[in-house]
This record gives sequence, structure tokens and C-alpha cells, in this order.
Amino acid sequence: MSFSARCVPSAGLHTQTEASTTGKSVAQRLKLLSYNIQAGIAANGYRHYLTHSWKHVLPCTKRLDNLSRIGSLIGDFDIVGLQEVDGGSLRSGFINQTEFLAIEGRFPYWYDQTNRNLGKFARHSTGVLSRLCPAEVTEVKLPGMIPGRGALTLRYGHGDDALILVIAHLALGQRARFRQVECIAEIIRDYRHVIVMGDMNCGTDSREIDWLVKRTALREPAHHLPTFPSWRPSRNLDQILVSPSIEIERIESLSCAFSDHLPIAMQVVLPMSLPRFDNQHAPRVLPLAGAAA
Repeated sequence: MSFSARCVPSAGLHTQTEASTTGKSVAQRLKLLSYNIQAGIAANGYRHYLTHSWKHVLPCTKRLDNLSRIGSLIGDFDIVGLQEVDGGSLRSGFINQTEFLAIEGRFPYWYDQTNRNLGKFARHSTGVLSRLCPAEVTEVKLPGMIPGRGALTLRYGHGDDALILVIAHLALGQRARFRQVECIAEIIRDYRHVIVMGDMNCGTDSREIDWLVKRTALREPAHHLPTFPSWRPSRNLDQILVSPSIEIERIESLSCAFSDHLPIAMQVVLPMSLPRFDNQHAPRVLPLAGAAA
């Protein structure tokens, strides 16, 4: 399976133009976060799936306030993987939510992959916010009976010391999830340093995750961190898996009611150092370096 045809040049990455003037530093310890933000819709009970259902179609003035709270939460992290982000449609007030969160969290690099485009009504996307500049960003369409699932893949560094990051939102059906984890296994096959994160729509003890761990170099994920539903978490659908070469210092789910999922956070130490930008004094304006593919 070849993914080179879907490769997006690094010039297509969105970046703050003044970030390069703020000074470089080196990152070996990274703070990671994976968060399904439900298009910026807060929830604190199952009843909200009914009473707030209109927010999945129409704009809501409180959505930006909720996104700003998410932006404050993610500001302390180095790499953030986002699921259920809107790429700029009627329901989000035509605001690209990944870009908005990049501005709020002062991230110098961001990218979003639209997996299901419903025109002006919704742009279902996966996003990434990063304080490290990736060497390559690749969009992969994941298999499934219903189109609209994707894996956003980033490569940091080059050669044997390259770090590969995969952000995914897997399908609701088990058969489709098996095909999708097979695709992810193919993506990471040739890399020693790997991070896979996202909403897996299945538990850490599921057959799909067990298959992925046994057929790749990924370590078994933590089993004690339920993330769904956010108001009474009982299922660990949101996960971060890493290769044995990456040391895990801390992992936790964060208690916040900004979505129907809780975010999952992990602090890791890499076996190599990667250049990063110190953007503490970067401007809050986020111009585009190029158009997303």
C-alpha cells in the first residue's frame, strides 16, 4: 500500500510567519494531548444529544466561548491531536476550529484534514497543533463501508531517528475498525519511533487494539483511563500508544466538561532530540503559509 500520492508538501502546513524569528530550542521531553472536541459542543449528560442536536447543524454563540476554554486547556502542550473538528462551515460560523485553537493556544504550526465534506453544512475534520515543525504531513483515507474516516500522519525528523505521529478517529463498526488498524499498522511499519493517538471508538482491551499492539512495535496502552462519556467516564475510547523506544513519564485523562469526551494527556521522553520553536512571544495572528490540500 503506497501513501506517497497523498503526501502534502510541508509548504502546505499552516504556520505563523514570525515564528522562525522567536528562537529555536530542542525538544526531547514532549507533552502530548488527544481530544475529541465534538465540534466545540459542551455536554454534561445524555439528554444533550437530543437537546443540543441542533448545534451539529446550526451555529451557536456559546460555541466560541467553549472553544476558548479548550484553547486555554491545550496551551501547555507540545502536540495536540484533535478529532471531530469542524473545518469551517455553517455550524461553526465558518470558522476553522483547528486554526482557532492554534491561535488560542499560541501554536506555531497547525494542519487539518477534512474527512467528510458536507459543503456549507459541516466539514468533519481531524486536526493537529504542534510546536515542532514536521518534515512531512500526509493525509490517509481510512477504509470503511461509509467514507469519511482518515488518519493524519506527521513525520518529524529524518532517517532512522524520525518520529512518526498518527492521529485517527476510527469507525463505529468493528469490521471497519479492523480494516483501519490494519491500515495504521502499514503506515507505521518502517518506523522505530511511533506515536498513535485518537478516538479509537473501542476500549484498550478490544480485539482491534490487541491486534494492533501484537502486529506492530506499539506498547500496550494504559487500561485505567476512561474518557467517555465526559460526565461519567466509563469507557477508554481515547488512547495514546507509543513504541518501546519512547519513555512514558505520565499519562492521565483530564477532567473537563468541554465535550462529550475527556482529553487524554501523556508526557514522554524521546530517544532523540527534535528542533522546536519557542513561540512564547509569537503574535496571535496566524497567517497561512499555504493552502491545505
